[in-house]
Amino acid sequence: MVEVSSSGARSQLHRLWVVSSHNALLISLWIVGFVSVFLWQRRSPEGFGFFRWTPSPTVVEWAEVDLREFGGVGDGVTVNTVAFESAVMAIARRGGGKLTVPRGKWLTGPFNLTNNMIFFLDEGAEILAIEDETHWPLMPPLPSYGYGREHRGPRYGSLIHGQNLKNVIITGNNGTINGQGKSWWARYRQKLLNYTRGPLVQLLWSRDIIISNITLRDSPFWTLHPYDCKNVTISNMTILAPVLGAPNTDGIDPDSCEDMVIENCFICVGDDGIAIKSGWDQYGIAYGRPSTNIVIRNVTLRSVVSAGVSIGSEMSGGVSNITLENLHVWDSRRAVRIKTAPGRGGYVRDISCRNMSLTKVRIGIVIKTDYNEHADTAFDPKAFPVIENVSFIGVYGEDVRVPVRLHGSDEIPVKGISFRDMSVGVTSKRKHTFQCSFVEGRVIGPISPPPCENLDIYDEQERLVKRSVSQNSTDIDYDL
Repeated sequence: MVEVSSSGARSQLHRLWVVSSHNALLISLWIVGFVSVFLWQRRSPEGFGFFRWTPSPTVVEWAEVDLREFGGVGDGVTVNTVAFESAVMAIARRGGGKLTVPRGKWLTGPFNLTNNMIFFLDEGAEILAIEDETHWPLMPPLPSYGYGREHRGPRYGSLIHGQNLKNVIITGNNGTINGQGKSWWARYRQKLLNYTRGPLVQLLWSRDIIISNITLRDSPFWTLHPYDCKNVTISNMTILAPVLGAPNTDGIDPDSCEDMVIENCFICVGDDGIAIKSGWDQYGIAYGRPSTNIVIRNVTLRSVVSAGVSIGSEMSGGVSNITLENLHVWDSRRAVRIKTAPGRGGYVRDISCRNMSLTKVRIGIVIKTDYNEHADTAFDPKAFPVIENVSFIGVYGEDVRVPVRLHGSDEIPVKGISFRDMSVGVTSKRKHTFQCSFVEGRVIGPISPPPCENLDIYDEQERLVKRSVSQNSTDIDYDL
């Protein structure tokens, strides 16, 4: 017997069933009732049980278009914003498609992508961002930051933008997206900008994204910024900016993202190579979207002024389940850094780093808990972040000044950190190059250089050798 949601309909059907006479009429009425319920369920947004109706997928007339079909001119002088917008609109009207940017230099202002789209840069294709900021639209501040990152109020949008998208591929045969950021960096240093600079590529509230096989360079601000996105793969990318004089040109900034892989990339930029974020102070706490389930593997990084991989400092929504594998950090200020402060709230937990090599790095592994840069004065100074369960296995290096600096505090202790299989050649002749403050954790097996006294010592079979009684001791030497 079929159950329907209306009690009146159930009673009517029940009466029809119990009446044994007039079988032909009964069958006819039953069929009418079934069809009526089906049609009612179809009009309902979801339905129920095995009547649940799933709308048919939109029929896609796949479009394959070339930018030149829409008036694009790749001479490096003609502005192609309308051509890009028209091509994307044509793909959107047909439900999906592929836009090819052929060889040439394609000057353009910012434009949006659409769902079910492949954005393909052919070999020798270079998209050039227009430098005049009047061509860059203003957008509301991101909700987890409270206001534009550098100024209150609106912020500039990105050169290539998308929000609430599904099924987008940005790829190519090693074509280039060039933000031409030099003029932006100069205006920023001269304090001539009234709004926060825009990223090169920014995708908001989107899912099922692949970005691969292209070069991104000279972004005005952060280079590639996925914000509150899910199921993102970034692979075989080259990301470049001058190592000096290109402020805030992070390579990749996963921000409140879930289920992401970053692999097989080369990143050499003017700030953090990769910076995992999740919102700033009380705004990030209120937004409440962590960055979680992120794998970063087979990546080469250089950051002369910051770190190869950073977590934070904007991590107020939480960061967890991060795996770093097969990293090579060279000629950099730091290799891996976790940075936070009182007022951030949130947490950094379950971070695993395996097989990292360091070449000519000033500080290898850093945890800093006094990174006191805040969105405004309304943050809660008692919102202390939690740092716990961080492991390093297989850390090798040469020409490193300070291999480890773990600067916890009484309010923000570092808990559950561990080191195993570590051998780093140190350039300094000072004894204390493994520095700790308010740290609890352990060392498994022999490591070089010798660990700080804050950590418990275990042998290679993970049997306790010596329990530390000095977790709260401080041995931080910033002069070194």
